[in-house]
Amino acid sequence: MQKKPLLKIEASSASNLVFRLAGIFFILCLLFTLHRYYSFYASFDQGIFNQVFWNNLHGRFFQSSLSSSLSTNVVHAGEIPTVYYHRLGQHFTPALLLWLPIYALFPSPATLTVLQVTLITAAGLVLYILARQYLKPLLAIMITASFYAANAVIGPTLSNFHDISQIPLFVFTLLLAMEKRRWWLFWLMAILILAVREDAGVGLFGVGFYMVLSKRFPRTGIGVCILSFGYMLALTNLIMPLFSKDISQRFMLERFGQYAEGKEASTLEIIWGMVSNPVRLLVELVTPIDRTIKYLLGQWLPLAFVPAVAPASWMIAGFPLLKLFLGKGESVLAITIRYALTVVPGLFYGAILWWSQHQQKFTPSFRRFWVGCICVSLFFSFASNPNRTFYFLIPDSVNPWVYVSLSRQWQHVEQMRPLLAQIPQDASVSATTYIVPHLSSRREILRLPVLELRNDVQQVIQVDYAIADLWQLQKYQAAFKSDRRLLQDLTKLIDQVSNNREYGIIGFQDGVILLKKAANSDIQATAAWLQFRQQLQLNK
Repeated sequence: MQKKPLLKIEASSASNLVFRLAGIFFILCLLFTLHRYYSFYASFDQGIFNQVFWNNLHGRFFQSSLSSSLSTNVVHAGEIPTVYYHRLGQHFTPALLLWLPIYALFPSPATLTVLQVTLITAAGLVLYILARQYLKPLLAIMITASFYAANAVIGPTLSNFHDISQIPLFVFTLLLAMEKRRWWLFWLMAILILAVREDAGVGLFGVGFYMVLSKRFPRTGIGVCILSFGYMLALTNLIMPLFSKDISQRFMLERFGQYAEGKEASTLEIIWGMVSNPVRLLVELVTPIDRTIKYLLGQWLPLAFVPAVAPASWMIAGFPLLKLFLGKGESVLAITIRYALTVVPGLFYGAILWWSQHQQKFTPSFRRFWVGCICVSLFFSFASNPNRTFYFLIPDSVNPWVYVSLSRQWQHVEQMRPLLAQIPQDASVSATTYIVPHLSSRREILRLPVLELRNDVQQVIQVDYAIADLWQLQKYQAAFKSDRRLLQDLTKLIDQVSNNREYGIIGFQDGVILLKKAANSDIQATAAWLQFRQQLQLNK
């Protein structure tokens, strides 16, 4: 007689508990990501996306001088970056236009940070509604808690803004629409998923594959597979090359160059390279074995490893996993990087379906085990210090010791801001990585050591200002070779452009130097720079 009231209480309080979980996730992630941005630890990609949004707001859709500096024309052909370069040649991301009205109200890089945390938090709420289609409230709450505790969710949320942050919300909504037979919403979400970026169709193909193999909606599933696969092929082979050659000369080769020959490869050629050499395909799929297994365990951990035995998880998430396992590079198997989010929806939906058939296994002992897995996942999410978000709590290196305290970093920021304030809003500028986001709401911006770009009238110009955070590089050079090389290169560049009077040193505070084109150097700033430079020589 007492069980029914208990169940009623559980059901009535479940939504409140889920909202509390979502609120905790939202507040903590927003707090840490905004702190990361305002303490100058947001980096280059945050600047790219902000400049894209800023240009979109001013009618120059998807143009970016920062993206141009990464294009194959600049990286491989040695051309000058341009302000009118269309980023759609690198990543086709029309779904970003959905959020342009929000950015128009609050035009700031921080707005993108808030947007990203909001999208991921909302995805967890939709996941709970999706889980409730099959599961009792407590199980649905556990699924939702697992989502908010997953390393593959927390890591990408605490990063720079990225387009993939839209994927969980769109896919969970698509799956919910499928369960409720709201086909207008299903197809709307399918279109939005494809609009996220050129490879988002891989995950959508997985959904179609599940619909066919499960025999639930085979005709619709076939349509989804044809739509997603055909769209990706048409987009990468016909549409994106209209903007630039990056997809064939850079991105395909960087990720899947082992399946191609020569200096250029289309998606069709990469697919043929995979199919025509199954032995190489199999080797790439399972190697490196240790990292592959570690990655899978990390993805399964918050769900108590249920996706490992859930057929639907393999059907849907199998294709995004296949894309990652067949690629090359360190980032593809990094669970705290944005690509990990593409795997998440399939794993969680598959876990929901598995539990719908095995709810009797949700015993108190398994519940305790599951809670333990969630706690371990949270620990790893924190200990991995994703994107240096917890730099003030966790040292970046122990031997040699590299650590920046909270008070020291904010002291550094306070001394940097007056220098940033000297750069006019409409001036062209080049800056080091962690300063780029804060100056990216402008037409002409580059990353140091590059100083030249091609402007709107197609003239090659040198930027008006250059600003470099040398203190940050000095702190990290002991443990990171790239920072040490960049510090050396920037030191040489500053000496060169100041000695030949191309640029004058007009400010120097706490290891941050500000230079202005064709200006006379400030005596005190120059003396401070020379003293700092001498210190660099002594520390070699």
